[in-house]
Amino acid sequence: MVCDSLTQAARLSDCFAPEHLELLVEDPERLAEQIQHAGAIFMGPYTPEAVGDYLAGPNHTLPTSGTARFAGALSVETFLRHTSLIRFNREALEATGAAVISLAESEGLHSHAESVRRRLT
Repeated sequence: MVCDSLTQAARLSDCFAPEHLELLVEDPERLAEQIQHAGAIFMGPYTPEAVGDYLAGPNHTLPTSGTARFAGALSVETFLRHTSLIRFNREALEATGAAVISLAESEGLHSHAESVRRRLT
């Protein structure tokens, strides 16, 4: 594909969300700032993909098939469990409950909405 500008090329790249992206341009750092979705970005003529895979530090397991739109490279964090602890008091639920009810109902999750209503009555 031929693009009219590097900005257009960055947008096109984001549509593909490549596993590996080599930026062989004069100012790869500037172009990399425009890329939102890529597993790994290799910048400049002396940074082939193999350097990233075997030497530079990023790991070899990157998101494939466009999954870089929502996932990153495999890392130690992949193997850690994260638990969210949430605690509201009555005042906080009173201040935000209507919004929670509205969102729950818009998603068709009526029991979620009711769980808020019952706590506020």
